[in-house]
Amino acid sequence: MKIIGAGLAGCEAAWASAKKGLKVRLHEARPKWFSPAHRSENFAELVCSNSLKSDEEGHATALLKEEMRALGSIVMEAADATRVPAGKALAVDRDGFSGYITEKISSHPNIEIVREEVKQVASYESQATIIATGPLTSPALAESIASLFSSTYALTHSRTHALYFYDAIAPIIEADSLDMNVAFRGSRYDVGTNEDGDYLNCPFTKEEYDLFIDELLKAEKIMAHGLDDIKCFEGCMPVEVMAERHKDALRHGPMKPMGFADPRTGRRPYAIVQLRQDDLHATLFNMVGFQTRMTYKEQDRVLRLIPGLKEAKFARYGSMHRNTYINGPTFLNEGLELKDHPGIFLAGQITGVEGYLESAAIGLYIGSTCALTHPSTSSLDKLGTSLKACSCAHPLIPPTTAIGALINHIINSDPKHYIPMNCIWGIFPPLEAHPSTSKGPRKAGRKKLLLARARSDFQTWLH
Repeated sequence: MKIIGAGLAGCEAAWASAKKGLKVRLHEARPKWFSPAHRSENFAELVCSNSLKSDEEGHATALLKEEMRALGSIVMEAADATRVPAGKALAVDRDGFSGYITEKISSHPNIEIVREEVKQVASYESQATIIATGPLTSPALAESIASLFSSTYALTHSRTHALYFYDAIAPIIEADSLDMNVAFRGSRYDVGTNEDGDYLNCPFTKEEYDLFIDELLKAEKIMAHGLDDIKCFEGCMPVEVMAERHKDALRHGPMKPMGFADPRTGRRPYAIVQLRQDDLHATLFNMVGFQTRMTYKEQDRVLRLIPGLKEAKFARYGSMHRNTYINGPTFLNEGLELKDHPGIFLAGQITGVEGYLESAAIGLYIGSTCALTHPSTSSLDKLGTSLKACSCAHPLIPPTTAIGALINHIINSDPKHYIPMNCIWGIFPPLEAHPSTSKGPRKAGRKKLLLARARSDFQTWLH
């Protein structure tokens, strides 16, 4: 099997296939070619946040992690080995995390690593190919993928501007540069793993908040490439975009102060900025929910207005990059294989899922199921045109599961209104016993029923 891209999805696909005895050739462009967001040569680099979302029972992302662990996820194994305090969320030491996966993948006897940029994809190769190059696919490869489609609506790079969004990255700050006479340790509602709290928190008065918002709105921003409109993914909205919507939008979003009391005053702050530990040694902290498209110069000026960050040293400034993805419902079948090109599969964010976990889960699923449907010979005639062809041996994962709900979104959404999606309860099929939300159980009750159904259906499919 040939896998292009050693990000989260590519590594999951390679690991799952190799564990089932398949010989895998994993291609990674770095260090010969770097995307605008990548810095490390390691596999599975986390370029944005170091958080893998909530671990709290009842959250759809917690269910997704549960399913991934059941399938032997290398991402979850690495996350558990490099975990850092983050309250109810699962966060990791980003360098330790990618280093762990790189070592595991590189040392597996069934995986061959090829450190070269793949610039072309052949329509009919002698082996199954999984494209897992993510939303920052290189221009040359993106053009080659687009050439596989009869319509220019397929991939958004040079051929069309139909399907893309801008993603932003939050800054990272050196811990010893923070003013701990102002900032304080704590977790929202005192829920965390450390007695003193899992986060560093920078509290605002109303006057400090108003000044910060005024300067944030006046700051110079990075412009879009070419003729693009700035279309941002709602889950990674730059703080200045939120502030443009309403002056109080941030203090009801990533700067909400609920669940905290400033130890200097004993009162709840007017607003708050949280800093989450980014490495095992607690020397680096990232700004939670503070994605930005301000210029570096303006970040250096405006972010120092945050209480406790006056002398901050930025290990990494925030940045913005253009993400591309294909129209999944139009071009992918149930196995996430190109309908018109048997043997070529897509995995990860390029399919139209959004988030680290979601991308990894799609790669894990394809790697697991491709290994079961791929024959010992390299003949594509025996491979079949889709995973559906081997449903008798391994049926498609039910859409009532977390992984199945993501795949169902990719292949069955309205192609005219297709957008990236996280794993949320809203993409799960409604409960048959309660088809109408207004007549069904309350929200908490619905989640419990959805969770029980998902677990039951997943175990039935798995075994």
